[in-house]
Amino acid sequence: MYRDGARKSIWQDEIKKNSTENDLSQWFDTAIVGGGITGVSTALKLQESGQKCIILEAANIGFGTTGGTTAHLNDFFDTTFAQAIQDFGLENAKLYAESGKDAIQIIENNITRYSINCDFARKSAYLFALDEDQEKRLKDIVTGAAQIGHEMTYVNEIPFPIPFTEAVLIPGQGQFHPIKYIKALCEAFIRLGGAIEGKCVCENHEEHADHVVLTTSKGDIMAKNVIYATHIPPGSNLLHFTNAPYRSYAMAFTLKDSSFPRDLGYDLCEPYHYYRIQEMNDENLLIAGGEDHKTGHSDDTGECFSKLENYVREHFDVETTYYSWSSQYYEPIDGFPYIGKLPGTKERIFVATGFRGNGMIFGTLSAQIFHDLIVTGKSKYEYLFSPARIKPIAGFSDFVKENTAVAFDYVKDKIFVEKIDSLSEIKPGEAKVFRYESDHYALYKELNGTFHLLRSKCPHASCEVRWNSAELSWDCPCHGSRFNINGKLLTGPSTKNLDKIFPFQKK
Repeated sequence: MYRDGARKSIWQDEIKKNSTENDLSQWFDTAIVGGGITGVSTALKLQESGQKCIILEAANIGFGTTGGTTAHLNDFFDTTFAQAIQDFGLENAKLYAESGKDAIQIIENNITRYSINCDFARKSAYLFALDEDQEKRLKDIVTGAAQIGHEMTYVNEIPFPIPFTEAVLIPGQGQFHPIKYIKALCEAFIRLGGAIEGKCVCENHEEHADHVVLTTSKGDIMAKNVIYATHIPPGSNLLHFTNAPYRSYAMAFTLKDSSFPRDLGYDLCEPYHYYRIQEMNDENLLIAGGEDHKTGHSDDTGECFSKLENYVREHFDVETTYYSWSSQYYEPIDGFPYIGKLPGTKERIFVATGFRGNGMIFGTLSAQIFHDLIVTGKSKYEYLFSPARIKPIAGFSDFVKENTAVAFDYVKDKIFVEKIDSLSEIKPGEAKVFRYESDHYALYKELNGTFHLLRSKCPHASCEVRWNSAELSWDCPCHGSRFNINGKLLTGPSTKNLDKIFPFQKK
């Protein structure tokens, strides 16, 4: 398996195991934990500056969200400019807008410098309202954009067969193949002397005056600096309270009439739908995404795919559904990403998370920020995106809501878990968290009767995991750790597997 889910993404055939022969006893200038776009971009940027870097990846390059993105490149964001002005002020909102343009330019520069063939193309984007309420939101978005000088123009037509009431065109956006891109960055990184260590789980760190010791599944690794490019770092830290994990769904289709929209499209539904095309094997595919929800908070994740497919078929003349997959991202409580020094540490540990639906942009931008902080000691984005920032107004209500929800999930699942008297009560193809005698378990029963029985307590913070039927995984609703049917860790912040009760048996 090359991704963190049971379903195959449109990019997955390009995902390869990518590692080097490494002497892990040597000291590194910077150890980067995580092999997605954030980690790989950062490693290359620092290696270019003369550092000796290593990427430590728990699985393989592109295993996580980068292998499950829809790869839109936008300089407008899920947190609108109007909201940014309200919460952070006009000048900070202008800098926020600048970050998107910077990130797309960094990607374009890398493509040119390293002659990368990754299907990169500049595109226009269309943002459109479907009803009166969405019109009001669109007006706010356009007003905020005008205040900071970001171009959005009202138009009367859109290249999507979707009835709309109002729409704007936003030039200068883009798209690419994310795995082709980071694969080429890895190759450049290795040519410059960089190291990649796969199947290496980072469990903890110890910060000293002049270096950091990383405790990993392959022994201790020493580096002058450590960067967590893993969404949420392991252990317990402030970011677990300021970010919430979410799942997003994507599908790829062929169309009967080949009338593929050539640009990017976004409605203003909640959650919103988004569209683009991708050529694969000389054939155009429509990629559509949406139906987002908080991790562990959908009773039937397979239904999310059904809703998305039905919505697309309602508007497009679909011929075949080729791919369907989901991925995970984190929502920051105040709307801005957290990129910089990890709160509670000294000067040598860094983190990037809270990208919302803009991971390709903020993952790329993180590389520049980390380079600037480590090599020069400062970044123009240092304070805007600081993980230690405190905004009393921006995000306060979300902070209370999200952490109340985590506490509620923890207590509810402990108290109201279903009790069963026999494993025979579980039907083939069914999964359930249940109480038997005094303990809680997570059980998945295959159609052939094979049991997969685990302890249901997440090793990270002891929350009860919940079943994800679409990806055949156990997901933690508190902080987003995920595990496969055998209890093997897929994504952190946990660093441990779920406890397995017994080997596979039939009943």
